Amino acid sequence: MWLFGLKIGIAAIAIALSSWLAGKKPELAGFIIALPLASVLALAFSYMEHRDTTSSITFAKSIMIGVPVSWLFFLPFFFADKYGYGFWMSFGVGILLLILGFFIHSYITSQL
Repeated sequence: MWLFGLKIGIAAIAIALSSWLAGKKPELAGFIIALPLASVLALAFSYMEHRDTTSSITFAKSIMIGVPVSWLFFLPFFFADKYGYGFWMSFGVGILLLILGFFIHSYITSQL
C-alpha cells in the first residue's frame, strides 16, 4: 500500500509543479510536461510492482505508439487562431480527436 501512495505522491508533485510553473514560464512548463515523465514513472513503477519483463516491454511499445497518436488532441489548439476557435472549442475537438486516436492506437497495437 505504501508503494501506491508513493506513486501518487511523485506523480502529483510532477503535475503540480508543472501547472504552477505554467503561470510563470509557460514555455518551460510545456517542455517539462512534454517530457515522458509519466511514461518513465509508470514503466518503472509497473515493473517494480509486477516484476514482469514481457508485460513491461508490451507496455513500453504501447506507450511508444500512444504518444504520437495522442498529439491529435493538440491539433485544434495549433489551428485555433487560424479558425477562430476558443479554448473550449479547441478542447472539445481535441477530445473527439483523442477518441479517434484511441481506435487508431488499438488497431496498431493489435498488429504487433
